[in-house]
Amino acid sequence: MHQREQQIQRNSEILKKYIPEFAVPQIAIWIIEFDFKLKITKERSTKLGDYTSPRDGLNHTITINHNLNQYSFFITLVHEIAHLHTFNQYKNRVLPHGDEWKQAFRVLMTPFLSTDNLPLDILYALRKYLQNPAAASCSDMTLMRTLKLYDSNETNAHLILLEHLPYRTHFLYNGSRIFEKGEKLRKRYRCKEISTGAIYLFSPLAEVEVFENNSNS
Repeated sequence: MHQREQQIQRNSEILKKYIPEFAVPQIAIWIIEFDFKLKITKERSTKLGDYTSPRDGLNHTITINHNLNQYSFFITLVHEIAHLHTFNQYKNRVLPHGDEWKQAFRVLMTPFLSTDNLPLDILYALRKYLQNPAAASCSDMTLMRTLKLYDSNETNAHLILLEHLPYRTHFLYNGSRIFEKGEKLRKRYRCKEISTGAIYLFSPLAEVEVFENNSNS
């Protein structure tokens, strides 16, 4: 028991840097009970986190991007723990984001759904999202917009959401690649990479930088 308490304490000290205080005790216990390794990674443009099932002698592994705000980090982490929980129950016999995962996500998240824990705007958006959770929280525009309100403005003050740029504005993505904003196709914007002419679809909530030598001609 003493060793378990020490492990919980170590987990808690690390988690305090990344998730809201209310979630620390439970997540610290889940790391032990679900027996997974949590890795904090560099920012990845294609995903906020992921889960890898045990293989080659390695344990369950969950990775989360280091630069997420505390609420985004917390929701993403519970999302991935739900994958682990689903794998333990069904292995690979069900769809990754099927009904089984959705139910696991709801069950794991429900104890945290309180105004004592979450800001009211996040609580409202999260409750709505949980009615039919998608493959990633970033695919829900309402939840993502709400979570972005809690991002720190210190490191990304020069960035702007793509949806706020005028049509045909040139912008930098990931600090180097230059694109031109095109028309909106359903949920994403059709954008052309200037150097190659290749077309890419961008989320309206993609964080970009206006290209200083922008020309709309």
